[in-house]
Amino acid sequence: MKLSTKSTYGLRAMLNIALKCDRGIISITDISQNEGISVAYLEQLLNKLRRKGLIGSVRGPKGGYVLSKAPDKITVGDIVMALEGDIYPVHCVAPKKGSAGACKRSRDCVPKMVWVKLAGAIRECLESITLEDLCRQADRIDSYQSVRRLA
Repeated sequence: MKLSTKSTYGLRAMLNIALKCDRGIISITDISQNEGISVAYLEQLLNKLRRKGLIGSVRGPKGGYVLSKAPDKITVGDIVMALEGDIYPVHCVAPKKGSAGACKRSRDCVPKMVWVKLAGAIRECLESITLEDLCRQADRIDSYQSVRRLA
């Protein structure tokens, strides 16, 4: 299973906003330059994240983006689900919305146990990591790199 660039770039953008949340609003141009992601692609991602209530936007010359919640209240799962939709390794373990597309073997499928367990593990992993966790990790890396530069 492979996530798309929506998730990887979206998570990088959200981390960038979180790392600078104490400074207030961060412009899309700053995020673009910091992360090496085109403004056009960022606009698409940030609009999805805004519609899902993870970030807020401010219009105008001093405009930009801010987190809608504290970094410890936003999980990687929130971000990935906002950008990708629900993530399931196979269609048969996704919650059913009607019977369309349901596998005829679903009731008797022994391998389905693997896919259910995998889906749960993916969700658990993504929900267990917050933006705050990533900010702390970024601080540790930055501190470590600063120490190495001084040596």
